[in-house]
Amino acid sequence: MAADVGSLALIAVLVAALLIALVVMVRRDRELVRIAEELDLRAPDSNARIALEVRSAGLEGLARALNRELDCERDRRIADRAAQASFQQDLASLSHDIRTPLAGAQGYLQLAQRTAEQAERERYTEAAIERLSSMRTLVDGLFEYAKAADPALALSVEPVALLPVLSDVLVSFYPQFTARGWEPSIACEDEDVQVLAETSSLTRVLTNLVNNALRYGSDAPSIEIASMGGRVSLSISNPVEQPDAIDAGRLFDRFYKSDAARTGEGSGLGLAIVARLLDAMGGEAHGEVADGGLTVRISLPRA
Repeated sequence: MAADVGSLALIAVLVAALLIALVVMVRRDRELVRIAEELDLRAPDSNARIALEVRSAGLEGLARALNRELDCERDRRIADRAAQASFQQDLASLSHDIRTPLAGAQGYLQLAQRTAEQAERERYTEAAIERLSSMRTLVDGLFEYAKAADPALALSVEPVALLPVLSDVLVSFYPQFTARGWEPSIACEDEDVQVLAETSSLTRVLTNLVNNALRYGSDAPSIEIASMGGRVSLSISNPVEQPDAIDAGRLFDRFYKSDAARTGEGSGLGLAIVARLLDAMGGEAHGEVADGGLTVRISLPRA
C-alpha cells in the first residue's frame, strides 16, 4: 500500500514537471513568435531594440545577439546618412566653384563681343581666359584627388632624403616668395634624414603644403623637421589673417575652405590630397590653429 502511494506521488511529480516544462516551452515559443513579428513589422529606420517579456538564458542570449545586429545596422544607417549629407555638401561646393569662374568668363566674353575698341576686347578676353584657367586648375585638382583617394592606390616607397626634396619645392616657389618679400625659415636637426616615401608623391605633398602657406598665410612660413623615434615630422607654420575662421578638424576634408562663402582662391582639395597621399605612404597629417597662426604637421616613417 505504501509502495503504491509512493509510486502515485512520483507519477504526480513527473506529470507536474512535464506540465511546467510544457508551459515554459509554450511561453518561449510564443515569445519567439512575438520577436519574429516585431522584427517583421519593424520600420526600416527604427532605432528600437528588442525587449523580452519572457526571461530565460537562451532568450536573453538571442536578444543580445539581435540587439547587437540592430545597433550595427543603426550605426551603418547613421554613417550612410552622414556620408550622403557630406556628398551633397561637396557637390554643392563643387558646383559653386565651377559655376563662378564659368559665369565670369561668359560675362567677359559677352563684353568683348559688344566692345568696338580693340584694347578693351583684349582686356576682356584676357580676363575670360584667367577665369577659365582657374576652372582648369579646379578640374586638375579633382583629377589629382581622385587618383590619391583611390582605395587601390599602391605606392612603392623607398628611402628618400627629405631636405633636398623640400629645397627643390621651395625653389619652385621663389617668384611667389619674392613677390611677397617673404623668406621662409628652415630648422632641421639632421640634414641627411631620410623617410620612406614615393618621391613624386612626397614632392606633391610638400608642394601642396607650401602652396597652402602662400595662399592663406599673412607672413613667411617657418618649417621644422624633427625625428621622433621611428618617424620624421615636418611642420610648416605661418600667421593667418582669420585664425578663428579655420576649423582645424576639417582642414584635410575635400573641398573644405575656411571662407564659408567660397569667394577665395583654391579648390579646397590641396590638403585633402596631402592626407590621402600620406596615408598611402604610411604617413599622417594634423593641423593646429594657435596664437594667430596655422601649423600643418606631417609625419612619415624614418628610413
